[in-house]
Amino acid sequence: MRRQRGTTLVVALIMLVLLTLFAVSSLNTAKTNLKVVGNMQSKSEALNASQQTIEAVLSTPQFIANPANAIPVPCGAPNTACTDVTGDGVAEFTTTLLGPEPASPAQPTCVTVKPIKNTDLVLTNTEDLGCSSGQQQQFGVAGAVTGDSLCSNSIWEIKARTVGAATGASVTVTQGVGVRISTDDAGTSC
Repeated sequence: MRRQRGTTLVVALIMLVLLTLFAVSSLNTAKTNLKVVGNMQSKSEALNASQQTIEAVLSTPQFIANPANAIPVPCGAPNTACTDVTGDGVAEFTTTLLGPEPASPAQPTCVTVKPIKNTDLVLTNTEDLGCSSGQQQQFGVAGAVTGDSLCSNSIWEIKARTVGAATGASVTVTQGVGVRISTDDAGTSC
């Protein structure tokens, strides 16, 4: 009996140390999971801000006429948009349009343009009717001899990079879009 005195205390202390280690491990795991979820949320919000900016650019023909100032309401600099996710008046994300190459201008890029032939137009369609070059116009219209209409099909690439102010989350989104443009716009923008 004398030899067993204090054994209960030692076993209790060992159990207490084990429970403390288990609690600390659980706390660290929960903290790590919270950081992972927070990072996923920040990345998702940055992705949404990039997509929202691209949709704003595509919603107006301004990106065709003036690619260097394609965002309808820029913040700070041309082709830069600020997104306030929380609604507190402070922008959490800044989105900048990028060019296709790192050294190229930060603007939407016309990748390809192809004139539409007069024979490909459907004159019952009002959009096609505006593209047709009539017989009386053929002497003054460039391309009338080759049968080109006054419109072209173009493919544009819009690349947006969003960075979170507080979180540092960064996302780059690239989207292509096909747009029918006038021959004049094709000559100046593409």
